[in-house]
Amino acid sequence: MKKGMIQATDAFERITHWLLAISCLVLCITGLGMMFHSFNFVGTMMGGLKSLKYVHNFTALIFIVALYMAVRMWWKEAGVFVLPEDLDWIKAAGGYLWHVDKVPEVGKYNPGQKAFFLVVALCGSLMVVTGLIMWAPLIFPVWLVRWMYPLHALGFVAIFSFFFVHLYLGTIGSPGSAPAMFSGWVTRAWLLKQHPKWLKEMEEHGTLVVYGEEKESIEHGH
Repeated sequence: MKKGMIQATDAFERITHWLLAISCLVLCITGLGMMFHSFNFVGTMMGGLKSLKYVHNFTALIFIVALYMAVRMWWKEAGVFVLPEDLDWIKAAGGYLWHVDKVPEVGKYNPGQKAFFLVVALCGSLMVVTGLIMWAPLIFPVWLVRWMYPLHALGFVAIFSFFFVHLYLGTIGSPGSAPAMFSGWVTRAWLLKQHPKWLKEMEEHGTLVVYGEEKESIEHGH
Protein backbone atom coordinates (compact mmCIF):
# COMPACT_ATOMS: atom_id res chain seq x y z
CA MET A 1 0.00 0.00 0.00
CA LYS A 2 1.46 3.37 -1.04
CA LYS A 3 1.58 6.20 1.45
CA GLY A 4 -1.02 8.88 0.75
CA MET A 5 -3.73 6.53 -0.53
CA ILE A 6 -7.24 7.49 0.61
CA GLN A 7 -9.81 5.08 2.02
CA ALA A 8 -12.92 5.08 -0.18
CA THR A 9 -14.74 2.07 1.29
CA ASP A 10 -14.59 0.09 4.50
CA ALA A 11 -14.64 -3.70 4.86
CA PHE A 12 -18.40 -3.90 5.45
CA GLU A 13 -19.15 -1.94 2.27
CA ARG A 14 -16.88 -4.18 0.21
CA ILE A 15 -18.33 -7.39 1.67
CA THR A 16 -21.86 -6.18 0.94
CA HIS A 17 -20.91 -5.14 -2.59
CA TRP A 18 -19.33 -8.48 -3.48
CA LEU A 19 -22.02 -10.53 -1.75
CA LEU A 20 -24.64 -8.70 -3.80
CA ALA A 21 -22.64 -8.82 -7.04
CA ILE A 22 -21.72 -12.52 -6.87
CA SER A 23 -25.18 -13.69 -5.80
CA CYS A 24 -26.75 -11.54 -8.52
CA LEU A 25 -24.43 -13.02 -11.17
CA VAL A 26 -25.12 -16.59 -10.02
CA LEU A 27 -28.87 -15.91 -10.12
CA CYS A 28 -28.60 -14.54 -13.65
CA ILE A 29 -26.63 -17.55 -14.91
CA THR A 30 -28.81 -20.16 -13.19
CA GLY A 31 -31.94 -18.29 -14.25
CA LEU A 32 -30.84 -18.43 -17.88
CA GLY A 33 -30.20 -22.14 -17.44
CA MET A 34 -33.81 -22.66 -16.39
CA MET A 35 -35.44 -20.26 -18.85
CA PHE A 36 -33.81 -21.18 -22.14
CA HIS A 37 -33.15 -24.60 -23.65
CA SER A 38 -29.88 -23.39 -25.18
CA PHE A 39 -28.59 -22.65 -21.66
CA ASN A 40 -29.62 -26.01 -20.17
CA PHE A 41 -25.95 -27.01 -20.18
CA VAL A 42 -25.62 -24.87 -17.03
CA GLY A 43 -27.99 -27.29 -15.29
CA THR A 44 -26.08 -30.27 -16.68
CA MET A 45 -22.90 -28.91 -15.10
CA MET A 46 -24.68 -28.79 -11.74
CA GLY A 47 -26.20 -32.26 -11.89
CA GLY A 48 -29.46 -31.50 -13.66
CA LEU A 49 -32.19 -28.86 -13.75
CA LYS A 50 -33.50 -29.87 -10.33
CA SER A 51 -30.12 -29.19 -8.76
CA LEU A 52 -29.90 -25.96 -10.74
CA LYS A 53 -33.19 -24.82 -9.22
CA TYR A 54 -31.91 -25.60 -5.71
CA VAL A 55 -28.78 -23.52 -6.37
CA HIS A 56 -30.91 -20.68 -7.75
CA ASN A 57 -33.27 -20.68 -4.77
CA PHE A 58 -30.50 -20.91 -2.16
CA THR A 59 -28.56 -18.10 -3.83
CA ALA A 60 -31.76 -16.04 -3.86
CA LEU A 61 -31.79 -16.12 -0.05
CA ILE A 62 -28.23 -14.74 0.02
CA PHE A 63 -29.24 -12.08 -2.52
CA ILE A 64 -32.18 -10.99 -0.35
CA VAL A 65 -29.91 -10.45 2.66
CA ALA A 66 -27.27 -8.63 0.57
CA LEU A 67 -29.90 -6.44 -1.11
CA TYR A 68 -31.37 -5.46 2.25
CA MET A 69 -27.91 -4.58 3.57
CA ALA A 70 -27.08 -2.56 0.44
CA VAL A 71 -30.32 -0.58 0.40
CA ARG A 72 -30.09 0.17 4.11
CA MET A 73 -26.46 1.29 3.81
CA TRP A 74 -26.47 3.24 0.54
CA TRP A 75 -30.00 4.57 0.01
CA LYS A 76 -29.45 8.01 1.57
CA GLU A 77 -26.35 8.72 -0.55
CA ALA A 78 -26.94 6.70 -3.72
CA GLY A 79 -30.73 6.57 -3.86
CA VAL A 80 -31.41 10.29 -4.19
CA PHE A 81 -30.45 12.62 -7.05
CA VAL A 82 -29.18 16.08 -6.09
CA LEU A 83 -30.12 18.97 -8.37
CA PRO A 84 -28.75 20.81 -10.21
CA GLU A 85 -25.30 19.18 -9.90
CA ASP A 86 -26.45 15.69 -10.93
CA LEU A 87 -28.35 17.11 -13.90
CA ASP A 88 -25.23 19.00 -15.03
CA TRP A 89 -23.23 15.76 -14.78
CA ILE A 90 -25.83 13.91 -16.88
CA LYS A 91 -25.74 16.65 -19.55
CA ALA A 92 -21.97 16.18 -19.79
CA ALA A 93 -22.34 12.37 -19.60
CA GLY A 94 -19.69 12.49 -16.90
CA GLY A 95 -17.07 12.96 -19.61
CA TYR A 96 -17.38 9.28 -20.61
CA LEU A 97 -18.99 9.71 -24.06
CA TRP A 98 -17.22 12.85 -25.27
CA HIS A 99 -14.42 15.17 -24.18
CA VAL A 100 -15.36 17.58 -21.42
CA ASP A 101 -12.89 20.21 -20.22
CA LYS A 102 -14.28 20.13 -16.70
CA VAL A 103 -16.67 17.44 -15.49
CA PRO A 104 -19.32 18.86 -13.11
CA GLU A 105 -18.44 18.09 -9.50
CA VAL A 106 -20.44 15.38 -7.74
CA GLY A 107 -20.38 13.80 -4.31
CA LYS A 108 -19.57 10.25 -3.26
CA TYR A 109 -21.72 8.73 -6.02
CA ASN A 110 -22.20 10.15 -9.50
CA PRO A 111 -25.60 9.98 -11.29
CA GLY A 112 -24.50 6.91 -13.26
CA GLN A 113 -23.75 5.01 -10.06
CA LYS A 114 -27.01 6.24 -8.55
CA ALA A 115 -28.97 5.02 -11.58
CA PHE A 116 -27.38 1.58 -11.33
CA PHE A 117 -28.05 1.42 -7.59
CA LEU A 118 -31.72 2.34 -8.11
CA VAL A 119 -32.10 -0.29 -10.84
CA VAL A 120 -30.61 -2.94 -8.56
CA ALA A 121 -32.65 -1.79 -5.55
CA LEU A 122 -36.00 -1.52 -7.36
CA CYS A 123 -35.67 -4.34 -9.89
CA GLY A 124 -33.97 -6.50 -7.27
CA SER A 125 -36.95 -5.97 -4.95
CA LEU A 126 -39.27 -6.81 -7.85
CA MET A 127 -37.40 -10.05 -8.48
CA VAL A 128 -37.47 -10.95 -4.79
CA VAL A 129 -41.26 -10.52 -4.58
CA THR A 130 -41.99 -12.28 -7.88
CA GLY A 131 -39.47 -15.01 -7.09
CA LEU A 132 -41.00 -15.78 -3.71
CA ILE A 133 -44.46 -16.06 -5.27
CA MET A 134 -43.08 -18.34 -8.01
CA TRP A 135 -41.37 -20.40 -5.30
CA ALA A 136 -44.72 -21.27 -3.70
CA PRO A 137 -47.25 -21.00 -6.57
CA LEU A 138 -49.93 -23.20 -4.98
CA ILE A 139 -50.83 -20.68 -2.28
CA PHE A 140 -51.47 -17.83 -4.74
CA PRO A 141 -54.10 -17.31 -7.48
CA VAL A 142 -53.10 -18.76 -10.85
CA TRP A 143 -53.50 -15.42 -12.65
CA LEU A 144 -51.11 -13.77 -10.17
CA VAL A 145 -48.46 -16.48 -10.55
CA ARG A 146 -48.64 -16.20 -14.34
CA TRP A 147 -47.88 -12.48 -14.14
CA MET A 148 -44.84 -13.12 -11.98
CA TYR A 149 -42.87 -14.83 -14.77
CA PRO A 150 -42.78 -11.88 -17.22
CA LEU A 151 -42.18 -9.43 -14.36
CA HIS A 152 -39.32 -11.60 -13.06
CA ALA A 153 -37.83 -11.69 -16.57
CA LEU A 154 -38.21 -7.91 -16.88
CA GLY A 155 -36.25 -7.38 -13.69
CA PHE A 156 -33.55 -9.74 -14.96
CA VAL A 157 -33.18 -7.87 -18.27
CA ALA A 158 -32.83 -4.51 -16.49
CA ILE A 159 -30.27 -5.67 -13.92
CA PHE A 160 -28.27 -7.78 -16.39
CA SER A 161 -28.02 -4.86 -18.85
CA PHE A 162 -26.86 -2.39 -16.22
CA PHE A 163 -24.49 -4.97 -14.75
CA PHE A 164 -22.24 -4.91 -17.82
CA VAL A 165 -22.29 -1.10 -18.00
CA HIS A 166 -21.33 -0.98 -14.32
CA LEU A 167 -18.57 -3.54 -14.89
CA TYR A 168 -17.12 -1.50 -17.78
CA LEU A 169 -17.25 1.84 -15.95
CA GLY A 170 -15.75 0.28 -12.84
CA THR A 171 -12.72 -1.02 -14.75
CA ILE A 172 -11.73 0.01 -18.29
CA GLY A 173 -14.06 3.00 -18.53
CA SER A 174 -12.72 4.61 -15.38
CA PRO A 175 -9.15 3.53 -14.58
CA GLY A 176 -8.43 3.59 -10.87
CA SER A 177 -12.00 2.75 -9.81
CA ALA A 178 -11.57 -0.98 -9.19
CA PRO A 179 -9.31 -0.64 -6.09
CA ALA A 180 -12.19 1.06 -4.27
CA MET A 181 -13.99 -2.28 -4.11
CA PHE A 182 -10.95 -4.55 -3.87
CA SER A 183 -8.62 -2.95 -1.32
CA GLY A 184 -10.80 -0.01 -0.34
CA TRP A 185 -8.05 2.53 -1.10
CA VAL A 186 -7.78 4.96 -4.04
CA THR A 187 -5.40 7.72 -5.11
CA ARG A 188 -6.03 11.38 -4.39
CA ALA A 189 -5.69 12.08 -8.13
CA TRP A 190 -8.55 9.66 -8.88
CA LEU A 191 -10.77 11.24 -6.23
CA LEU A 192 -10.01 14.74 -7.52
CA LYS A 193 -11.07 13.66 -11.00
CA GLN A 194 -14.07 11.45 -10.22
CA HIS A 195 -15.47 12.72 -6.90
CA PRO A 196 -13.95 16.14 -6.10
CA LYS A 197 -16.93 17.31 -4.05
CA TRP A 198 -16.78 14.20 -1.88
CA LEU A 199 -13.05 14.73 -1.28
CA LYS A 200 -13.73 18.31 -0.16
CA GLU A 201 -16.54 17.16 2.13
CA MET A 202 -14.31 14.56 3.81
CA GLU A 203 -11.55 17.14 4.31
CA GLU A 204 -14.01 19.68 5.75
CA HIS A 205 -15.70 17.16 8.07
CA GLY A 206 -12.44 15.56 9.19
CA THR A 207 -13.46 12.11 7.94
CA LEU A 208 -10.67 11.74 5.38
CA VAL A 209 -8.56 8.64 6.11
CA VAL A 210 -5.12 8.78 4.47
CA TYR A 211 -2.81 5.77 4.60
CA GLY A 212 0.34 6.52 6.60
CA GLU A 213 -0.88 9.65 8.36
CA GLU A 214 -2.55 7.85 11.25
CA LYS A 215 0.57 5.76 11.79
CA GLU A 216 2.73 8.90 11.89
CA SER A 217 0.40 10.54 14.40
CA ILE A 218 0.67 7.52 16.73
CA GLU A 219 4.45 7.46 16.44
CA HIS A 220 4.67 11.16 17.36
CA GLY A 221 2.33 10.71 20.31
CA HIS A 222 -0.60 12.70 18.87
